[in-house]
Amino acid sequence: MQRGNHTVTEFILLGFTRDPVMQLVLFVVFLIMYVLTVAGNTSLIVLICNDSRLHTPMYFFIGNLSFLDLWLSCVYIPKILMTCISDDKSISFAGCLAQFFFSAGLDYTECYLLAAMAYDRYVAISKPLLYSQAMPIKLCVFLVVASYLGGFINSSVITKKTFSFDFCKENIIDDFFCDLLPLVKLACGRKEGYQALMYFLLSSNVITPIALILASYLFIIATILRIRSTQGRLKAFSTCSSHLVSVTLYYGSILYIYSRPQTSYTFDTDKIVSTFYTVVFPMLNPLIYSLRNKDVKEALNKLLK
Repeated sequence: MQRGNHTVTEFILLGFTRDPVMQLVLFVVFLIMYVLTVAGNTSLIVLICNDSRLHTPMYFFIGNLSFLDLWLSCVYIPKILMTCISDDKSISFAGCLAQFFFSAGLDYTECYLLAAMAYDRYVAISKPLLYSQAMPIKLCVFLVVASYLGGFINSSVITKKTFSFDFCKENIIDDFFCDLLPLVKLACGRKEGYQALMYFLLSSNVITPIALILASYLFIIATILRIRSTQGRLKAFSTCSSHLVSVTLYYGSILYIYSRPQTSYTFDTDKIVSTFYTVVFPMLNPLIYSLRNKDVKEALNKLLK
């Protein structure tokens, strides 16, 4: 791709370390995490599809979250494994663009999907007897489709803007994938408009879903406080605990990286934090939604028998 007097055909991903021993250790660690991610999310999807008791709006969203995490892990981990065991750390310009587009689209989609799941929990707690009527399958499908549309429309905008820059400096990316901040660091030219776009996308894809989640949980707390029995309150709160853990892990790591001023960026620290929403979070989600879930355990026992 021609950029003024400079042609950028590929980027170099530095990864986590240049130590061959540590690269081998990281390869084993990420391979194990990849296997657990694929096995865990695939198993959860199979359980939800196989057991009719799990054909409810809550598990419909959980199944879609597992599918999203499965796809997300395939965007990141295979390339991480290749950079760990291969001397070739390069990624083509087209490959970098594709990884950037899909990673941004899936991450934004997950932000919206977690907000939709918060609304689902609000309806389940505030209207338990009318839950199925208040959350019909058409509404659930609409929320999932809208999450994907919102995520990938925003991803198209930020991808087009990012890769329209002149990369006239070096082509070395100090990260393990083609992320926004390292690419912007390599870009030349005026970036004021780009920073305004970044703040808009941050507010629309992160701040707005967080506001919706907080609003849902304020209504949930108000509903729980009206429940007279302590056991009833604990039961109502337990239905939200898994989602709260997911929201905290996912949004916490994203806000840490993208909501700080540029002068405070430290790529070594950010690489570690980035692994939480790119690698660790997709692996943990099946455990978060199954370990304390009686219905999922019963479905697993039924399937094994």
